[in-house]
Amino acid sequence: MESRRSFDVIGSIAIIEVPYGLPRKDAAAYEKNAGQLILAAHKNVKTVVARTGAHTGVFRLQRLKHLAGEKTKETTHKENGVMLKLDVGKVYFSPRLSGERLRVAGQVKPGEKILVMFSGCGPYPLVIARNSKAAEIVGVEINPAAHKYAMENAKLNKITNVRLLKGDAGKTVPRLKGKFDRIVMPLPKGAEEFLATAIKAARKGAVIHYYDFLPENDIPKASNKKIKDACLKAGRKARILNVVKCGQLAPRAYRVCVDFRVD
Repeated sequence: MESRRSFDVIGSIAIIEVPYGLPRKDAAAYEKNAGQLILAAHKNVKTVVARTGAHTGVFRLQRLKHLAGEKTKETTHKENGVMLKLDVGKVYFSPRLSGERLRVAGQVKPGEKILVMFSGCGPYPLVIARNSKAAEIVGVEINPAAHKYAMENAKLNKITNVRLLKGDAGKTVPRLKGKFDRIVMPLPKGAEEFLATAIKAARKGAVIHYYDFLPENDIPKASNKKIKDACLKAGRKARILNVVKCGQLAPRAYRVCVDFRVD
């Protein structure tokens, strides 16, 4: 499970969170000092920015303020054997999910056909391609900037068994031919709206990795109910295989992944 800390590093860019409630003068001093300290302590970091708001909009983007170092939001991040080029202001990406992406890749059986809904700049498709013997991986992403980076990243990593499509998953996935052995749903928020689409695209016995955001007291019953209700509506059965906490969002609030089989 990813842990919470004062800043994230994506490639050569550090993203900090300024403590909530500081007076404006104190916040400005904190930002200046934090930027310089991070640059001095982490030689791989060339740019420091601060979050100035929560992730918002369909693309779940965050506002960022430059604090120190090079004035750029584009970088290349390395994880799990792949390189990911992205603009941190135009693409949703969490480096804290590195272990979770490898966990999913480790479950893939040789020859599987995989669908990644909300594929972003390509982390799940490319990590799975690099760390498994999947036959084909299809990624669908609505954000044109993220899709552009994903296409570039597939070429950058010389990966050929990944097919990347730009579009709304709710409209694009139903038009795809054939069914999938495994479906990954790493939407930052609201993935339950696409459960019906994923279930319809899953062949009998397929595994779906469904991500949700829940208060600790609702884990796992709230996610399990959403899944079972969606399967019931589709005339399918769901068997819960695993529930993993893969990110703490706030005190007693987590990102969870429910792995379930569709029969």
